[in-house]
Amino acid sequence: KSEDQKEVTNEKAKLPKPTGWRLLVLPFKMNEKTKGGIIMNESTLEKQQVGSQCGNVLAMGDACYKDKERYPNGPWCKVGDWVIFARYAGSRIQIEGGEVRLLNEDEVLATIQDPTDILHKF
Repeated sequence: KSEDQKEVTNEKAKLPKPTGWRLLVLPFKMNEKTKGGIIMNESTLEKQQVGSQCGNVLAMGDACYKDKERYPNGPWCKVGDWVIFARYAGSRIQIEGGEVRLLNEDEVLATIQDPTDILHKF
């Protein structure tokens, strides 16, 4: 493995491993600069990130979506998907560089292709 691959592996090992029916989600972080080149201040970025409620599924517990009665059509999402969740859903865990969330499997409200497609207006 290259040094970069080892570093990524080491960083992943530091993340919490979800148990049971929980998912580990990395909340979407807005760009500091708009498409038009405007640099947003810190408070605007924080408001948009709280409002976005989008995240990327990093890991899933071993019991996620296994209940065939609750999920007869299969899993609602998979690792690598972008999901939308309620503003206060899950447990927030601080990590270097930000936070991750542990969500219950049923706290996923929707999947989306690209988090930047969600409009953030205040």
